[in-house]
Amino acid sequence: MKTFVYLGSELAAYNFGQTHPFGPARHDFFAEQFRTLKIDRDVDVLAPVTGSDEQLLLFHTEEYLNRVKKASLSGEGFLDCGDTPAFKGVFEIARTVVGTTVNGIERIMQGEYKRGFTPIGGLHHARRDSAAGFCVFNDCGVAIERLKIEYGLQRIAYIDIDAHHGDGVYYSFNHDPVVIFADIHEDGRYLYPGTGNDSETGDGAAKGTKLNIPMPMYSDDEAFVLAWDKVERFLEEMRPEFILFQCGADSISGDPITHMEYSTESHAYAASRLCRIADKYSQGRIMAMGGGGYNLENIANTWCAVLDSFIKHER
Repeated sequence: MKTFVYLGSELAAYNFGQTHPFGPARHDFFAEQFRTLKIDRDVDVLAPVTGSDEQLLLFHTEEYLNRVKKASLSGEGFLDCGDTPAFKGVFEIARTVVGTTVNGIERIMQGEYKRGFTPIGGLHHARRDSAAGFCVFNDCGVAIERLKIEYGLQRIAYIDIDAHHGDGVYYSFNHDPVVIFADIHEDGRYLYPGTGNDSETGDGAAKGTKLNIPMPMYSDDEAFVLAWDKVERFLEEMRPEFILFQCGADSISGDPITHMEYSTESHAYAASRLCRIADKYSQGRIMAMGGGGYNLENIANTWCAVLDSFIKHER
């Protein structure tokens, strides 16, 4: 059962221009390395899928959708306080990011594949009623709602190793015991969005279903493995039925807007260990999303390392 990867100009179109950190070269730089390393021989390459308003409304408010539609027509202004500019067609393009991630989880749930990856996804900062941090729509949040509503899953794991805390996911589901949340991120005292303290473990009925691990600046692979051991023990206790994996490459040494010093080995290690957990508890089911990353070589090498881990665990 092969791993699948989404590639296509429809995903590459999700960017905010040449001068923005989330620029137009991210998708294509990864795709070139993906083919150079001949990973395309070992996976199925799928085309992006257009999402629907109905999918977006599983997570986002109708008022917010209408605001993005209006900004998409004019292409002017910002969708948040200044990080996420509007551009013409942004609604349709961002909706395709969501549709692609949702299509991935559906293919996995229908038994066509066990694992998949989309490079342009994992937009974990968007809230239900607003954009944030380069994220227009939260494909992670929509995917979680889809898994709950359509498939009735009761233990959905969201694992995030992007340098930035996945605040849009955490605070949208902090009262929801169905969502098992584990996030290793740079300490919010030093990096946007400034959240994700280790005391944040969920609220109400969800208390104890969330794990936040803030890391000191300049943390390396050794520190990551120690933190990952906590994640793994947490997941063993929670026994997830499906794993969503946000594998942002901005935690790799050399990223221009973060301060972490992992190598690609950390992401490969996490991917490999998640495969083991997924095979044990989740029928192998993992949907990975590229998340952040603003050093092009890091993006290409890290995401390819994640895919290599997935491929090795097919055998």
